[in-house]
Amino acid sequence: MATVKEIYKALETYAPPSLKMDFDNVGFLVGFSDARVEKVLVCLDITDETVREAADIKAQLIVSHHPLFFSLKRVTDEDRTGRKITALLSGGISAICMHTNLDAADGGVNDALAEALGLGNITLLNEEIQGADGKKYSVGRVGYLEKPAVLGDFMQHVKESLGTRGIRYHDAGREVHKVGLVSGSGGDYLEDALRHGCDTFVTADIKYDVFLEAAEAGINLLDADHFCTENVVVPKVAGRLKALFPSLQVEISRRQGQAAWFF
Repeated sequence: MATVKEIYKALETYAPPSLKMDFDNVGFLVGFSDARVEKVLVCLDITDETVREAADIKAQLIVSHHPLFFSLKRVTDEDRTGRKITALLSGGISAICMHTNLDAADGGVNDALAEALGLGNITLLNEEIQGADGKKYSVGRVGYLEKPAVLGDFMQHVKESLGTRGIRYHDAGREVHKVGLVSGSGGDYLEDALRHGCDTFVTADIKYDVFLEAAEAGINLLDADHFCTENVVVPKVAGRLKALFPSLQVEISRRQGQAAWFF
């Protein structure tokens, strides 16, 4: 039976902490390093609900994408973050979080997103991150559809592939063939997509001014929801855990979904 520490060390080889961005907080963030783990819950976010879910299925570990916290001055049950941490500790549940390091990693969030969208010939959107191995990494990707598609057909494919309830978009009147993408909040990377000559850019949390920039630059722009562009990696993480630790019971959260609704 693996310990929390052993599982974390194995996950470090998948998404090395050296790939994280400066603002980020990743790794073994809460819990008991020598605790034995029989069951793991994998999710995108550690919320009150996923903490209860882990307790209900008797998991000893949660592996999530988004960090439980970035900075802390105290841990009590009087605020939302403290309440989750104290609930985890009192339930004997540890937490490992892989965020921008998993975004950038080979086989991580953005590769999973490219795969879900049916893109091939994948390259890096930029080379902003240098790993400890000397390789260049990026939190974005560029890829090609096998055949060009009209934007409406591509958006329907995105909705179905990601399970999103809706897409905010700008239609530049171009067919979709060369696609740039950044999972989660990626509006700041529009210029990288333009530099690559992409006709379409897929990301989330796009601000008004970025839609204006896309209209002026003549590029299709899709906001396919933060949760939906990132949740594609959760089955990949679960599969990696099962491959690394065959005796481990690995569950994907069934209580977490897209937070935003569309009227």
